[in-house]
Amino acid sequence: MSNYKEQQDAPKRKWKVIKKILKYLLILVAVLAAGIFLFVNLSPTFGSNPSREQKEFYGTFDNYADGKFVFQPSEELDTGVERVSAIAASEERRPPEQLPVAEIDWDSINSEEDSLTWLGHSAFIVSVDNKKVLIDPMLGSTASPVSFIGPKRYTEDLLYLIDEMPPIDAVFITHDHYDHLDYESIKRLKDKVAHFVVPHGVGNHLVGWGVAEEDITEMNWWDEIEFEGLDVALTPAKHFSGRGLLNQGSTLWGGWVILGEQTRFFVSGDGGYDTHFKKIGDRFGPFDIALIEGAQYDERWRESHMIPEESVQASIDLQAEQMMLTHWGGFTLSRHSWTEPIERAIQAAAEQEVDLIAPQIGETVPMDGESPDPLSEWWK
Repeated sequence: MSNYKEQQDAPKRKWKVIKKILKYLLILVAVLAAGIFLFVNLSPTFGSNPSREQKEFYGTFDNYADGKFVFQPSEELDTGVERVSAIAASEERRPPEQLPVAEIDWDSINSEEDSLTWLGHSAFIVSVDNKKVLIDPMLGSTASPVSFIGPKRYTEDLLYLIDEMPPIDAVFITHDHYDHLDYESIKRLKDKVAHFVVPHGVGNHLVGWGVAEEDITEMNWWDEIEFEGLDVALTPAKHFSGRGLLNQGSTLWGGWVILGEQTRFFVSGDGGYDTHFKKIGDRFGPFDIALIEGAQYDERWRESHMIPEESVQASIDLQAEQMMLTHWGGFTLSRHSWTEPIERAIQAAAEQEVDLIAPQIGETVPMDGESPDPLSEWWK
């Protein structure tokens, strides 16, 4: 009789155990969810969202709809470029060993000559009319909100360069993605920088990281200002923004026009190819040099990133005398080999008779229209 009762009670005991396990699992999931929620909302790395008043102000813009910034693509765009990229073996997606950084020529950077110094990916030191400018100075080791997860830099950590830099007149940010706007970099830079010029909404991140509001200028597409004798404009880009899962499009993004007495400079920021490059060229061109994104591409991202052949075409649309490919040499964000973008860009530039430069990371290049000769192909 007892054996029969035990057999009858066995399913009930089993179910009690299952319910207890499920209960503990639910508690664990709830704790993890609460931890993630608190981390996302309390960690300064994620930045700050626009206020209600800011959103109401943005609502008056043509490029803001349904609570987000938007880009209206051309309906009849045909670049004639076949969007094919090789899917690389995993060992080809990043360099086999740490990339070297050329010795920084601080004498050239500190001189009155116009120059640019590439710090990998999309980060640059630019000197125009003896004004020292940083473009997207992401110098940290990992392009993510946490150091232990995310794309790792190909070179050594470059945050130490901040201590060696001269006083910086301005930092220009193209958008708030982690590979362009870095919390640690801004925290170290902020006391060395006189002013920050950013798209609308990005200033919230900076204020949260200790930058004074009066040291920030926010701009919309096609806005123009005069800054320390330089003519500056924010231009459209076919991209998106956001540092969290729920705030994509909450801040603006774009490219920068910086016009000095000797150099007409453009940097595209991230973005897909469209007719806006022709409009920018017609309005602000010709440019002496254009830094153009085109090195983290995938068929899935055709609306937000260019392939190298499109980047070369964009330089033609912009009426640029010289171009440089950006968004490579820093982090692996896509599936192609890490050298494929520059090799494709060189071939496309040769076919289109475009003057393309490809300096080594850390190298300073005079912006006098003279190409480094020969093209070193240092990545090989």
